[in-house]
This record gives sequence, structure tokens and C-alpha cells, in this order.
Amino acid sequence: MTKKSRKNPPSSQGGRTVIKGSDIFVSALENEGVVYIFGIPGEETLDLLESLRKSKKIKFVPTRHEQGAIYMAANYARLTGKPAVCLATLGPGMLNFCNGAGYAQLNGMPLVLIAGQKGIKSRPQAGFQRVDAVATMKPLTKFAMQIASKEMIPSTVREAFRVTKEGKPGPVYLELPEDIAADKYEEVVALIAPHQRDLPIASDTALDRAAARITTAKRPLLMFGAGASRAAVSRPGSTAEMAQFVNRTGIPFFTTQMGKGAVPENSSLYIGTAALSGGDYVHTAVDEADLIITIGHDTTEKPPFIMKPKGPKVIHVDDTPAPVEQVYFPQLEVIGDIGPALEALADRLEGKLPNAGGLLPLREEILSRICNGADDASWPVTPDRLVHEVRKFMRESDIVALDNGQYKLAFARSYRTYHPYTLLLDNELATMGAGLPSAMMAAMINPERRVMAVCGDGGFMMTSQEIETARRLKVNLVVLILVDGSYGMIGSKQAARGFTDFGISFGNPDFVKLAEAYGAKGTRVETLDDLVPALEAAFEGGGVHLVALPIDYRIDELRSGKAKPPSA
Repeated sequence: MTKKSRKNPPSSQGGRTVIKGSDIFVSALENEGVVYIFGIPGEETLDLLESLRKSKKIKFVPTRHEQGAIYMAANYARLTGKPAVCLATLGPGMLNFCNGAGYAQLNGMPLVLIAGQKGIKSRPQAGFQRVDAVATMKPLTKFAMQIASKEMIPSTVREAFRVTKEGKPGPVYLELPEDIAADKYEEVVALIAPHQRDLPIASDTALDRAAARITTAKRPLLMFGAGASRAAVSRPGSTAEMAQFVNRTGIPFFTTQMGKGAVPENSSLYIGTAALSGGDYVHTAVDEADLIITIGHDTTEKPPFIMKPKGPKVIHVDDTPAPVEQVYFPQLEVIGDIGPALEALADRLEGKLPNAGGLLPLREEILSRICNGADDASWPVTPDRLVHEVRKFMRESDIVALDNGQYKLAFARSYRTYHPYTLLLDNELATMGAGLPSAMMAAMINPERRVMAVCGDGGFMMTSQEIETARRLKVNLVVLILVDGSYGMIGSKQAARGFTDFGISFGNPDFVKLAEAYGAKGTRVETLDDLVPALEAAFEGGGVHLVALPIDYRIDELRSGKAKPPSA
């Protein structure tokens, strides 16, 4: 069998060239530059799997659950800016994609979901395993369609990949029925070549209007959000343009959780990260500002501040317009490719902002308050001390991937980042269970960096089976499991509202034995002094290593009123 460039892989039957619908589909995926497909095989995708087996360009990576597959694919998209692909069978497999589809939709990750379906030309199994998958996926994706003929395959696949990157990136869904995949054809179906599409450039009128408003501000403040991080990956030149804008204007900046790393946080103009919506350390500056310039703010992220009619004015700079929200309604907008927009805006502002540093006197106090718990020597370890130890240990370009839990607030607030997506977290769907697969993906495509997953014991157990996948992929990965035997974030919220603990406690396996059962390594940390040596040994040993660490979220202090609740 030979494989012709940009054509469907043929087979021969009695001298005739024969192709299947699944061959056309795989050729269309190759045409889009797909390298990996993550997923679980199924009866309704057998022909598609056979066509993938014959592909010399695409590697199929089996996972242990569809959520593991979709989280891995979504983070491939996040880290590379390229559309990623995951595969499931019909019904039960497809439905397991739902959480990950919401994760990709809110976080702006370009993702193509593919699932099989029973045949559509006849129904020999009646309604067995059949659900209306397209209708299910429509609210969770930007585009959802069933492929009903081979002629539809090239244009539908091309449209899916176009839509996944259009505007704010997000997931799309394609359903390939088993009879369409298995059908044989004698003619070659032409593919459609992708083409480059550039973002629009902000208008001079909008830039002039924004520059005039910034020039008159007494206490301006910059904020970098999720869209800034996406821009830094999809167009790497944006990273330098954002940092240069900060330096050329001299305006202090803070970030949202999802904006961390868009501009290096070792800058003398960095003033903090908003871990909460209000009442956090950085809000000392936010509340004093008379103008906030938000760069790449995405309102699917938990609000980094709450706009009020009599509060600071807001200028929205992004490649997509701002929706009008109860808590976010900017008075001016600069819409276009973020990097060039900031460069053009800096040209109008450089040297013309006598009040650029109006909020800088607050910086030292804000950052010193963030470090208050860094030397806490109590045991079990506190989140603030944990972040301090991990930051000392990880290099600037290394990657920490967080699951979701109370510790995420401490990392967002105190873990300084110097490059985009070196702290991987989710502040949009904020789902549990994504931390381990996201770290696996980071380790898979960045083998030269140290990668650590930080997971609560609740979130880790939701996708812990993917440890086997990590072992099979031979990645080097340290998984730090924070053990308190409860859903700690919910416990802290119950405490903050004066409620009694209820429904939050659970038992755990022996994590060291669990690691060993999967063929990985395991360590239990029993004193604070053992933490850094345990992490060092885990990284030096290579492979997959689970480190179990007891943690104290200080819920008792919340109940006594001595600590601030983890939300505002």
C-alpha cells in the first residue's frame, strides 16, 4: 500500500482504487496538521481507528477516561495555540466529553471533538446507546455537526478547524457515523487547504480616544487577563509587545489568575495578582485607581475586580469586544490584535504620562503582605509556605499545573511567573480533575523542563487512573498531592458562613502504594524539612513520582474569624 501526498490512502480491490470514508476523514485531519489524537476506542470508531493506524502523521494516544483525553488535548491547544483533537465513541463516551467541552469553551482552547455514532442509513440496533449527541454538544461548543456523506468530509473538517480558531478559540464537535466511515468509494475526494487568517488591526480613532483618556489619568493601572496569555502563545511576538508597553508607559500592572506570565512578574511595575474578586491585597491599588486598562480580559474568568458606576473608568483592549456584564462594562474599547494595538498605543503615550506611577507607592506594602506566610514553620504545611518552597525550587521556565482547590488562591497570589503558561490553572470553568492531565501534556511536549502537578486529594482522585497513561507515555512528572481528606475549598466556605462541616470528608488510598501499583514511584512527606529534599529526589529520579504532602488550610481560623475567607 502506498500513501499519496494530500490524497486519501487507497487500497486495491480487483485492480480498482478503493477508499473508505474514514480514510478521507484521516486525510482531512492530516491536511490540518494534526499530530496527536487523544481518546478511547469504540465499536463505532473501528474503521476510523484502522485508518489512524495506517497514518504516518498522526499518533493516537489511548487514555483511561474520556475526561483525561479531552483535558490533555485542551492543554495541548493551550500550550501550542494549535487546534487539538480527541476521540470518543458514541453515547457513553461522547457524554464523558461534556465537562471537558465546557472547560475548553470557557478557557478559549481550540479543540476538535470527534465521536462515532450508529449508522444513519439503517437502524439494526434500534435506539441502543444512541443519544442526540449533536444537540447535546451545541451549547457546549462553537460548532456541532454530523457528517452524513463522504462528500461532506473535506469541507466540514476544514470548517471545524476554521471555527475553532475564529474569534475567541473554543471546541467544535464532529460526529462520524460508522456506516459513513466504513463506506467504500472508488474516487478520490479533494481536500481543502487551510490558509492563514490575520487578526484585524485596531483603528486610529479608537487608539487616539484611548490615548487621550490615559493621558489625563491621575492613578492609572494596567491589568493583563486570559486573552493576553492566549495572545502570547498564538503570536509569540505579543509577549515582547506587552512587556514593552508596560516599560514604555511606566504604568504599574496586575494580572488575573489566567493572565499570569503574560508579562514577567519580576518587573518593578508588577503590583500583584487578583486571586479574589475584591478585598485581596492587590485591591488596595485597584480601589485607588481612577483608570484601569484591561488587556485581554475575558469575562468568563471569575471577576478580578468589580466595576461600579462611580468607580474607576475602564478601557478594554482585546481582539474581541467586551460583553456588557453587571460587573464589567468598559467605557472605551480598543479592538484588534493585542500586540500591535499596544505598540501603537505606546507610540502615542511614551513620555507623556507624568502620573503613570501614581499607584507605585502602594506596591511595596502590597507585595510584602503577600509574603507574610512564607516563613510559617507549622505542620502540616500551609498553602503560603508551600508556594514559597515550590517557587524557590522550580526554575523560571519550569511548569506547575494546578488542579482546583483552595491552594490555587495562594499559588495565584504568591507564585511569581516569568513566562506565559508556566503556571497552568483554570479560573473559568474551574473544574476539578484537570490538573493531572494538564501536567501530563505539559511534560509530554516540554521534556526539557521540570513539570509538577499540584492536586488536592479530591481532584487527584477524579483522574488518578491517568497515572497509567503517564507511565505508558514515559513522561517525567512529579505529582504533588495535598492531603487533608476533605473538599477543603467547600469546608472553608462553610466555615466562612458559619455553617457546620457537612458532606466534605472522605477517605484516601495509601498514595505511595497507589503509585507503586501503577509502576510509578511514591513518597510520603512527614516533616516540613523533608519537603524540598523529597521534590529534588523525585525530579532527579525521573519518570512519574507521586509525593503525598499533608496540608492545613486553617479552616479553624476561619471559624474563629482570625482568617479571611477564600472568596469575596
